[in-house]
Amino acid sequence: MNKKILLAGNPNVGKSTVFNALTGMKQHTGNWTGKTVETSAGHFSYKDCEFDILDLPGIYSLITSSRDERAALAAIKREDYQCIVIVADACALRKNLYLILQIIEITNKAVLCLNMAEQAQKQMIKINKEVLSDMLGIPVVMTEARKKKGLSELKETIYRTVTEKTNTSPFMLKYDDTAESAINEIEKLLSEKGIKNTRGIAIHMIENSAGYENKAFEYSEDLSQKISEARIRFSEKIYNNTVKADKKLYLQKRTKADKMICSRFPGIAIMLLLFALVIFLTVTGANYPSQMLSYLFESIGNQLRELLNNSFIPSWLSGLLMDGIYLTLTNVIAVMLPPMAIFFPLFAILEDIGYLPRAAFILDPFFKKAGTNGKQGLTMMMGLGCNSCGITGCRIIGDDAQRNIAILTNNFIPCNGRFPALIMIVTIFFSGTFPFVLSSLFSSVMLLIIIMFSAAVSLAVTKLLSVTLFKTKNSSFILELPEYRMPQFGKTILRSAADKTAVITGRAITVAAPAGAVIWLLTNFSISGKPVTDYIVDFLSPFGAIMGLDGVILTAFILGFPANEIVLPIMLMFYTKSSILTETGSAGHLFNILSANGWTVKTAVCMLILTLMHYPCSTSCITVKKETGSIKLCLLSILIPTLCGIICCIAVNMLMSLMGF
Repeated sequence: MNKKILLAGNPNVGKSTVFNALTGMKQHTGNWTGKTVETSAGHFSYKDCEFDILDLPGIYSLITSSRDERAALAAIKREDYQCIVIVADACALRKNLYLILQIIEITNKAVLCLNMAEQAQKQMIKINKEVLSDMLGIPVVMTEARKKKGLSELKETIYRTVTEKTNTSPFMLKYDDTAESAINEIEKLLSEKGIKNTRGIAIHMIENSAGYENKAFEYSEDLSQKISEARIRFSEKIYNNTVKADKKLYLQKRTKADKMICSRFPGIAIMLLLFALVIFLTVTGANYPSQMLSYLFESIGNQLRELLNNSFIPSWLSGLLMDGIYLTLTNVIAVMLPPMAIFFPLFAILEDIGYLPRAAFILDPFFKKAGTNGKQGLTMMMGLGCNSCGITGCRIIGDDAQRNIAILTNNFIPCNGRFPALIMIVTIFFSGTFPFVLSSLFSSVMLLIIIMFSAAVSLAVTKLLSVTLFKTKNSSFILELPEYRMPQFGKTILRSAADKTAVITGRAITVAAPAGAVIWLLTNFSISGKPVTDYIVDFLSPFGAIMGLDGVILTAFILGFPANEIVLPIMLMFYTKSSILTETGSAGHLFNILSANGWTVKTAVCMLILTLMHYPCSTSCITVKKETGSIKLCLLSILIPTLCGIICCIAVNMLMSLMGF
């Protein structure tokens, strides 16, 4: 039977790097949040043992105020593992000691891995690991996981901990008489139920104001505070006896950098420039692979059509398979995959560098005024790649009300599936008259302005929800600013491709295939000689006119519910009277088609608004249901942005009509 190992620690200690170094490619995505959103499970072999390793969420303590902390505490208390590896930052041991003490009070199956040992040496930090091991009562190993140094010793230590039977007890820190009396009272009840390590669990029940079965233990905050203070005092004692550091020069350099990067005005400017660069690289870089995929799929499609034409399959079934399912599926892949394959690695590189927590710090004042905190800003940034990922990322927000608000407002941020439509409208109606270089620059600037507008709308709706449906209290969050580090480009690209790009593309494909069939059926089947879609267009046209749009646009958005990527091809299919999804073509060709169908600048502006504010795609809706477990919240995630989009379109249409557009 395989030995089960847990990996625990604070965020930004290199825990994921240790995990990747131990497991290599023998890993898969799990259900808990980790580095920022997800965690992993993996496998490695050593000597005669096989080890299954689970990477727990990165947390600061076991006081359960968030899902991450609850998940980690539950896993540690279950004791269905043979060893828990606590990963700590050798450069910041003082900050990590609190969690270390909490964990070893619960279990005696622990190994402390002091990662980033070489970085600590560069900062003139010396750690006496023998004394540290004696004071904690657990083995201590120094590693530099990025360079795979110390891994052999870590594996050997894990192996000895798992295979050698010892009589050691969990670490025990004595508290004052009042706390000890409460701990003993709970321990008796736990012992009667055959629960092991009762002391550590009793302490954490007090800290979390938890009860046991029918007897509720309501302890004052003062008692929990005494336990916390005693642990902090002992942490200081450990640190003073084991660490010698001279970090003045290093801290001076880092402080200067953080003063500029985290300040209000230069910090915001740097953040906007960085994300403008990410968006520019994503949009520009995705064009070529998208075209290559389109040509590839077209070539494969032609061969498949020929094969089907030479078979006994009826023409209607061939049309359903090729013009419906295949065209829709390949269109989604060609448009969705390249931007995600670029955006997510770039986003992960910013995380590896250590920038994203600083971005959350910069954004925190704005979100605090809206009733939440800067963590929501990170989930919004993730939504630029895919709203489904942004929604999943909301797990990092501890407060339930604030997390629900972040989930409901994430769709206001345009994902990469909406970029093609936004870029098309901006290019042919606003920047197309400029020379090529200026046109690209103007389009990028306008796209950044559009994203900033969507962020402002998201903040406004967040504030509204925080004082109505989800009343929140002003809250703060613990934010650690990690060391600036050179990113691991190769591993970052592979990890983001496996964990995000492939997963989200897979989800979209499962929805796009049946959607393609439905679109083809609606377009190719007629009632009284008229396609079904024409009836839908005619029905929606009066309401579309009120919004400054037309029935074709509204029908395209409805049929494009499975994936935002197919809204534009569906719209062009109707305009060109085609029965299959239509390629977008050149900017000039698009302008001629849209102008011939009554598009004006006013139509373009209203289209931009509706593209920004409408219901989430089907993949995001499924993710909302999975994350919240609530159909009500899923319906709200559809209703809120759609109502905002309708109201804004009507208002802009009226205003621009009065101005003579």
